[in-house]
Amino acid sequence: MTVLVDQAFWPAHGRLWAHLVSDASLDELHAFAAANALPARAFDLDHYDVAEEALPRLIAAGARPVSAHELTRALIASGLRVRARDRR
Repeated sequence: MTVLVDQAFWPAHGRLWAHLVSDASLDELHAFAAANALPARAFDLDHYDVAEEALPRLIAAGARPVSAHELTRALIASGLRVRARDRR
């Protein structure tokens, strides 16, 4: 099992944001997020939104940096992805 993080490309609230996912388990993802002080409100059904400034800390804690494409492919392959149309 691996926790993955992509680059911060997505602007919102005056910052850039990245996504943090697990390639196998939401339990693993939540445990990693809790251990790294990510707030529960950052969880969005299949990923955590993380601010750009948190990336070095998350990578140092074991998150593997990947491209947005690699992250999406891993999330789909894991079966954990929630499609945009199913988010409503």
